[in-house]
Amino acid sequence: MEIERQFLVAKLPVLLDDYEELQQGYVALEPEIRIRKIGNGHFVLTVKRGAGLIREEWETDISRQEYENLAARLQPGTKMIEKRRYHIKLEDGSIAELHVHDGHLAGFNYVEVEFPTVEDAKSFVPPDWFGREVTDDVGFSYGILARADGMELVCHRWRREKA
Repeated sequence: MEIERQFLVAKLPVLLDDYEELQQGYVALEPEIRIRKIGNGHFVLTVKRGAGLIREEWETDISRQEYENLAARLQPGTKMIEKRRYHIKLEDGSIAELHVHDGHLAGFNYVEVEFPTVEDAKSFVPPDWFGREVTDDVGFSYGILARADGMELVCHRWRREKA
């Protein structure tokens, strides 16, 4: 099980040179079956169910060959997501995972924080650099963002919300 809150980030904090490069693709969207390449040699298959604050999550390491085979069979209409993930320790001791995107999502920044309990998640006070919370907004799920028009959908939502 994963307990996590997600936020948009309009203005990036000062970033360190320490980050992970990731590629992430979706083999299926319901349930969400995701493959991920971390750096040059770690490959992971993840299955997630549900939406919002609490989700079921199962994860296992896979081989490079398994990753490449699945990467060739992504969900039709989706693209591989390219991003850098920064781990930022917050004042309350929790760790924020900041995702700075490249590729078709260049310019989109997103942060998430995982919690051991629902109570911890609900009592969390986000720092000033966190933007609007999107934990319960399925329009900002990575399954949607992985679509070829994912950035167009994000920009459309931002424009509509500001109007």
